[in-house]
Amino acid sequence: MPKILTIFGTRPEAIKMAPLVNALSKNNEFETKVAVTAQHREMLDQVLGLFQIIPDYDLDIMQHGQTLNQVTSRVLNGLEGVLSKERPDLVLVHGDTTTTFVSALASFYQQIPVGHVEAGLRTDNIYSPFPEEMNRRLTGSISNIHLAPTAQAAANLRKENIEDNMIFITGNTVIDALLQTVGKDYSFTDPKLIEVLENDSKIILLTTHRRENWGQPMKNIFQAVKELLSKHKDITVVFPIHKNPQIRKLANEILGNLARVVMIEPLDYQPFANLMKKSYIVMTDSGGMQEEAPSLGKPVLVLRDTTERPEAVNAGTVCLVGTDKARIMEQVSVLLEDQEQYRKMSKASNPYGDGRACERIIGALSYYFGTTDRPDDFHQ
Repeated sequence: MPKILTIFGTRPEAIKMAPLVNALSKNNEFETKVAVTAQHREMLDQVLGLFQIIPDYDLDIMQHGQTLNQVTSRVLNGLEGVLSKERPDLVLVHGDTTTTFVSALASFYQQIPVGHVEAGLRTDNIYSPFPEEMNRRLTGSISNIHLAPTAQAAANLRKENIEDNMIFITGNTVIDALLQTVGKDYSFTDPKLIEVLENDSKIILLTTHRRENWGQPMKNIFQAVKELLSKHKDITVVFPIHKNPQIRKLANEILGNLARVVMIEPLDYQPFANLMKKSYIVMTDSGGMQEEAPSLGKPVLVLRDTTERPEAVNAGTVCLVGTDKARIMEQVSVLLEDQEQYRKMSKASNPYGDGRACERIIGALSYYFGTTDRPDDFHQ
């Protein structure tokens, strides 16, 4: 029986890997183990609890203010013993975090094959997003089986001369996770959110945290929000604010005294997903929300100059607005004032899946180990 070790370390990885971990654990074709690095600690634990996952190994590397060098060395050193003890037939990693790349590298050093979930995303700029773009490229170079969410991601891999027989288009596991988490009758407990949801204003959900947006770009974003609130009296901005003190300081300086800005602590995944469902527009520099929000019929304005998810832009569910204040204000105003444009974005078909990505990934793994025929690809 093939042994599969799944490794992840951050909240976004955990959200996207959790439904796959649970699906694998119910499948008697594989022996499954889970290792977490805890590159994020508290936020990771929230997702593990929600999906009832108890890791077999926990490296617990999280330290406040840790550098990329420190994360890299701690993960690499921590996984050496885990991999030596378990000797899995395949290590599964996800996406583009430092945990992802270093887990693949540690596996390579012990000549253990690697499977890459959410493979093939590219911006073609190694510094945008940083360090994620290079993390995913390097992981792709090491991996033996490539589980691409979309046809475009698969095409990116083929351009890099990845063996076509080991590329599988599966859809994105984040849709599986989202559909398992959002409920019609979900009840919020945060008094601030309850008050917002009880009034008639349109909720704009704002998230911003990326390194490349620190400083002036983020100042532009917050200034745009301030002016939008002055222009549009029927909106409320809900901002789950990142823990980074630089972000908090700037946000409080510009947005802290505004009546229709609700700044709250970062939410657990379940209330966050349900808040996304209640929102009217999503403004974000996150990658995963470009996939999640369209599944809930929410237009997404991406506060970045590049995206590794062009499928959403092409499908019309996402608009790339960057960090220019005038551009942000223009695009938000269009969605608030033009019902037809809003309808087009909110009703556009989501290219990222139908909630069956885990099923397709397990089929691809069975094929990899020679027990079944090649499964059909996900067709958008």
